[in-house]
Amino acid sequence: MDKAAPVLIETKDLCKSYDNDGVITPVLFDNNLKISKGEFVAIMGPSGSGKSTLMHILGFLDTHTSGQYLFQGQPTTAFDDDDLARIRATRVSFVFQAFNLLPRTTVLQNVMLPLLYHPNIAVGDREKLAMRAVEIVGLMDRKDYVSNQLSGGQKQRVAIARALVTNPDVIFADEPTGNLDSASGVAIMQALQKLNDDGHTIILVTHESTTAEHAKRILHISDGRIDKDTRDFARVIAGEKDTLK
Repeated sequence: MDKAAPVLIETKDLCKSYDNDGVITPVLFDNNLKISKGEFVAIMGPSGSGKSTLMHILGFLDTHTSGQYLFQGQPTTAFDDDDLARIRATRVSFVFQAFNLLPRTTVLQNVMLPLLYHPNIAVGDREKLAMRAVEIVGLMDRKDYVSNQLSGGQKQRVAIARALVTNPDVIFADEPTGNLDSASGVAIMQALQKLNDDGHTIILVTHESTTAEHAKRILHISDGRIDKDTRDFARVIAGEKDTLK
């Protein structure tokens, strides 16, 4: 029997509040979760439920207010600024709804960009690794195109290649199909599904049930709390389609 996959992410009573000039706004309340290496998890919930805030904390773009966040068994409060910079450069990557590509820059150059900040990848290996990532997302015939020559779906595939190029522990995808037509959205989710099949951990935030159907596990957030955590995503989608919009 295969050993259980190691826990990559764990939170214990995790809370988040924002302080705006003395006005405290609670966003997340006492959230407990474990995500193992190799999982494909969708975080769902209505607008304002806290799903993006949770992902930003898990992806080291924000910090929690109380409780614990452990990354690969280590409490994140023990990480200093240098540690966090290394984690962002080497162990986590993001795919955003707005693509965030550099304009007037080629596909290959956009994909190569994270390698400029990677402390362990030699300069001579950058182009080879970027080419491999571009090949994985099926854009070798567009590698020398600049980003404004691409369709929305192609831009998002470039963003996926850019996230993949550092071989991170986890890829976070924040509403990756939000700016795409339905056909392009399906293609992007199939690309993420293939990455997961190849062993990559994917954590996806979406409010779209058709997007979440590609995940193997769904966390549903309501009013800042994880109120459902299930692998039976078909039942979740069928029973809660109206509430997840």
